[in-house]
Amino acid sequence: MKAIEIYITQYCPYCHAAIKLLKSKGLDFTVHDVSDPEKKLALKKKTGWQTVPQIFIDGQMIGGYQELAELDRQGNL
Repeated sequence: MKAIEIYITQYCPYCHAAIKLLKSKGLDFTVHDVSDPEKKLALKKKTGWQTVPQIFIDGQMIGGYQELAELDRQGNL
């Protein structure tokens, strides 16, 4: 089983869409809330990305919601 981690903020609609997609597939995942500015800044320093969601599968960043949805369309989720 793939290890999925998703970094979100509570006010991000794409974050909620990504969570909904993962749940609809019955996948287990870990949510990391980076709504706190310090946590978000630490994530930005780690990945170089300023936006959320940031989604990792087996430790590899796959991108955000659009990339997750594309993996699903390709049948690779």
